[in-house]
Amino acid sequence: MTSAKFLGRVLIIAGSDSSGGAGIQADIKTVTALGGYAATAVTAITVQNTLGVTDVHLIPLDIVEAQARAVLDDIGADAIKTGMLGGIEMVERVAEILDSASDVPAVVDPVMIAKGGAPLLELRAIEAVRSLMVPRAALLTPNTPEAEALTGLVIRTPDDMRRAGEVLLRAGAQAVLMKGGHMPGDTVIDVLMTPHGETTFETARQETRHTHGTGCTLASACATGLAQGMSLPAAVARAWAYVQEAMARAPGFGAGHGPLDHAWPVR
Repeated sequence: MTSAKFLGRVLIIAGSDSSGGAGIQADIKTVTALGGYAATAVTAITVQNTLGVTDVHLIPLDIVEAQARAVLDDIGADAIKTGMLGGIEMVERVAEILDSASDVPAVVDPVMIAKGGAPLLELRAIEAVRSLMVPRAALLTPNTPEAEALTGLVIRTPDDMRRAGEVLLRAGAQAVLMKGGHMPGDTVIDVLMTPHGETTFETARQETRHTHGTGCTLASACATGLAQGMSLPAAVARAWAYVQEAMARAPGFGAGHGPLDHAWPVR
């Protein structure tokens, strides 16, 4: 158990991205690059590339649950990361899975819209995410549009981000990483908020189109750190630095929102 704990077992419950830049594929690459062990329960198969999502096939609920339980009953998990859930019924089923592993910290990425603009969550499912996933999150990682949808607030400034983060903490999240990349400006500010204080991560904006899968990657990197026994601030700091470098080293693939270089620590 000691070696497994050090390795860090992460169960990822999310959708597949055929282009490999986001979703389950990005999650597996991230966990592996940071020295963890990735297992998966696939919620959906998407047809997509850097130009956008053209089709989505949802996996039956019982199969999703069976995948997760097969992993938890045998290999186990030191952290769980959730991504694309698609609809109310999937949100409800994944909440039940999290309850069955309540001693395992969950990093919840409230995926709603793909980088190219395609919806990845039914509008009617937003309330289910708010009421069922937010209170089960050891760490919630919304970008500003997702935070606006979950709180009903307009977010235009870092102070707006903090106000939204406070609402999400009151809604039950143990910690919230408010991501500011969608806000305009030459500087990108992310804020990790807990009931005990906050940590700010700030950097010059990278002028790049290669941002496909940044949210999935960041959440999975955070989950890996928690699975490996790192403190929350340390796990988020490492994850944040990992994503910045992966963007800077992007291989330049695709004609649209290109993927990151997830494997840079390995090389």
